[in-house]
Amino acid sequence: MMAAQAGFSLSLQTHRPRMAASNSVKLPSISGRKLRVAVIGGGPAGSSAAEALASGGIETFLLERAPSAAKPCGGAIPLCMLDEFQIPSHLIDRRVTRMKIISPSNLVVDFGQTLLPNEYIAMLRREVLDSFLRSRAESAGASLISGLVTSLEVPTSKNAPYVINYVATGEARRERLSVDVVIGADGANSRVAKSIGAGDYVSAIAFQERIRLPDNKMEYYENCAEMYLGNDVSPDFYAWVFPKCDHVAVGTGTVRAKKDIMAYQRAIRERASPKISGGKVIKVEAHPIPEHPRPVRVRGRVVLVGDAAGYVTKCSGEGIYFAAKSGRMCGEGIVRASERGQMMIEEEDLKRNYLKEWDRQYVTTFRFLDLLQRVFYGNNAAREALVELCGDEYVQRMTFESYLYKKLADGNRWKDAKMLVNTVGSLMRCSIMGRNMEVLSL
Repeated sequence: MMAAQAGFSLSLQTHRPRMAASNSVKLPSISGRKLRVAVIGGGPAGSSAAEALASGGIETFLLERAPSAAKPCGGAIPLCMLDEFQIPSHLIDRRVTRMKIISPSNLVVDFGQTLLPNEYIAMLRREVLDSFLRSRAESAGASLISGLVTSLEVPTSKNAPYVINYVATGEARRERLSVDVVIGADGANSRVAKSIGAGDYVSAIAFQERIRLPDNKMEYYENCAEMYLGNDVSPDFYAWVFPKCDHVAVGTGTVRAKKDIMAYQRAIRERASPKISGGKVIKVEAHPIPEHPRPVRVRGRVVLVGDAAGYVTKCSGEGIYFAAKSGRMCGEGIVRASERGQMMIEEEDLKRNYLKEWDRQYVTTFRFLDLLQRVFYGNNAAREALVELCGDEYVQRMTFESYLYKKLADGNRWKDAKMLVNTVGSLMRCSIMGRNMEVLSL
C-alpha cells in the first residue's frame, strides 16, 4: 500500500475555493476551477472513487493515513471483479478451486465440485491490491496525500466549503484542505460518518494471524481454502484458513463476544493444527468490520462508501468487491451530476446518482444474506445443516453463480423447491441430533 508524495499538502489560506454567488449553482469561469472532491481513505472504496472522479475531470484529493498498513482480510475476490476493475493476473497469489467447509462436528464438504474449468476464487494480499488501486487513481490524476484526518468542519451555508483538518504523515505540522464534496471511505470507525451524524452502528471484530508454513504443509493449501464453523471458533460467524503467496491467513470474527476473540483464535488454530503445525506467525492483525449499512449514508455534500457505509455482506463477510463497486458508482455519479466538474452538486444529486442506484442493485442481495446468517449461524445444529446442504451440487452451483458474478442466480424452480425441502429437512434433522447430543452430554 504505497502513498505518493509524503508531505504533500494544501493549506486553506492558499487553496480556499472561490465559491459561486448564492443565487447560482454553476461554477463559472470566474472561479477558474472545477469541482473539488476529497476522498478520505485509500482502500478499494476510496481508490476506486478517486479514480472515477479524476478520470471524469474533477479535481480530486485522496487522503490515506497509513499507506504501509493492511486491513486483516481473507483477501478473496470474485471473478467479475478481475474483469470489471481490470486487476492484473500477476497480483493474484492463489487461484482457489477447492473450498472446504468444516462443520462443528468436523464434517468436511468440498464446496468447489461444481466450479467450471475457467472458474476460481482469486486470493490477493490487501496491501498489494490497495497499493495497485491507489497508484492507478494517482495515474488518473488524483492527488494523493499521506496524512491522518483529525476532523471535518461542516459548512453552515449552502455552498461554503468543507474543511478537512489533517496531520501529514511523518511530520508534526497540521494542515487544512477545503473542498466542495467529501467522500468518506475511512472504514468501520469512520470519522467522516461521525462528523455528519450518520447514526448508531454495530461492528464485528476480525482477527487473523499470517502464518508461514513448512513447504510440505503449504502444498496442501496450493489451491485450497478452508472455512470452519462452530461455537468454539465463532458464535455468530466463521473462522478461516486462506492461502496467500507464501503463507496462510488464519483468523476468525465475531460481533457478539469481542472480548473472547483470542479464545476463538486459539480454537481455530487447534482445529486446523494437523495442517498448520510447525508454522511461524509473521504478522498479527485485527480490524472492525461493519455489520449493517449505516442509517445515514448521504448528508449534505458528504457521502459514505465501502465499510464506512456498511457494505459488508452477512454470511460470507465479503466486502472488497462491494467497497470498490460503491466507490466507483459514487465517483461516476458525482461526475454525471456535476457535468464533469462544471456544476456544484447537492445532497439530492448524491442520493439520486449514487445511493438510489446502489440500493436498487444490491439491497436485495444484502437482505437475503442477512436472512441466511440468521437461519444458519445461530447455533451448531443449524451450522451442521448448512454444511450438509453445501454437499448438494445444485446448492454449490447457485452459490458460485451468485458469488463469482455478483448477481442472484436464476435457478430451476423445481430444483429450488427441492432445495427448500432439503433445507427444512436438514434443519429439523440436525436440530434433533443437536438436542440428543446435549442430553448425552448431561
